[in-house]
Amino acid sequence: MFKRILLATALGIAALGGVADANAQQRAICYNCPPQWADWGSQLKAIQSKLGITVPPDNKNSGQAIAALIAEKANPVADVTYLGGIASDQAKSAGILSPYKPKNWDKIPADLKDPEGYWFTIHSGTLGLFVNKQALGGKPVPQSWADLQKPEYKGLVGYLDPTSASVGQLGVMAVNLALGGTYENLDPAIKYFKDLQKNQPIVPKQTSYARVISGEIPILLDYDFNAYRGKYTDKAPVEFVIPKEGSVVFPYVMGLTAKGPNPENGKKVLDFVLSDESQAMWGNAYLRPVFAERLSADAKAKFLPDADYARAKPIDLKKLAGAMQPIVDRYNKEVN
Repeated sequence: MFKRILLATALGIAALGGVADANAQQRAICYNCPPQWADWGSQLKAIQSKLGITVPPDNKNSGQAIAALIAEKANPVADVTYLGGIASDQAKSAGILSPYKPKNWDKIPADLKDPEGYWFTIHSGTLGLFVNKQALGGKPVPQSWADLQKPEYKGLVGYLDPTSASVGQLGVMAVNLALGGTYENLDPAIKYFKDLQKNQPIVPKQTSYARVISGEIPILLDYDFNAYRGKYTDKAPVEFVIPKEGSVVFPYVMGLTAKGPNPENGKKVLDFVLSDESQAMWGNAYLRPVFAERLSADAKAKFLPDADYARAKPIDLKKLAGAMQPIVDRYNKEVN
C-alpha cells in the first residue's frame, strides 16, 4: 500500500512537472513590447489567441532593451525584441541577436532588413508636427519647419532632447535633410535649432504624448501614429502635419534573441508579426505596415493623403547611426 502511494505521488509530481514544462514552452519573452505603444496590447492578445503563446508585456524602450540583452548575454531571458530602427545594427554588432528569416521575409524591401536575417522591419512612422489646434489660441496650424521660428509660436513648440532621446536625434536629422544638409553635414540643423531657441522651445527628455493631448505642449516634433491616435482614439483636437520642406520615415524592427530560452516560440511570434492579420492590425494602430497593401481602406482614410507623404523620405539607418554622436556633440556644444 505504502509503495503504491509513493508511486502515485511520484507519478503526480512528474505529471505536474510535465504541465509546468508545457506551460513554460508556451511562452515567449519580448523585450520592448509595451501594451500602450503601437497597440502592442492587441498584438499580444492576438498572439495568445492565435498561437497559444503568452507574451508578457514589457515596458522597456530600445536602449533599455539592448542594455538588458547585453547584461543577460551569458544567460538570456528574452526570446525576441522590438527596436527602433536606429538600434538594429547596434544590437547585431553586440551579438545579442540570432539570424532568422520569418515567413514573408522575401517580400520585405532590401533596405528594411538585415541581409543575414538579424533584424527586419515590421512597420514605420513618419516624423512631423503633432499639433493641438485648440492650444494654439487661434494661431494657424504651422505648415513648415520655417513656421516654427515665427515669433507667434514663441513658447508653443516642443521637441524631445536630442542628447537623450532617439526621436530627438531623428528630428534634428529630419530638419537637416529637409533644409539641404547631409548625414555628414549637420550645419543646417544646428543653425535651425540654435535660431529656434529664440522662441523658447519646450525640450522634454521623454515621450510627451499626454502633454500634447492636454495642450501643455501645443506643437511637438513627433510621429504620425501618435497624432492619429490622439485624433481618432482619444478624440483630441489635434492634427498631423508633414512640413512643406520635407521629413523622414523611420522603421521599427524585430529580431530573434541569441540563445533565448524559447527560440521556437520566438520564431512563431516573428512569423506572426509579418502575417496578413498582424500587418493589418499595425495599420489600425496608425502605423504604416511594412507590407503597405495590408493597410486597410478604413485605416488609410485616417492618414494624410499620399501627396503629403511623398515629402517624407526613408531614413538611411546606417548613415543615421554614424551621425548620432555628432548630433549629440554639436547640439551640446552649439545649441544648449
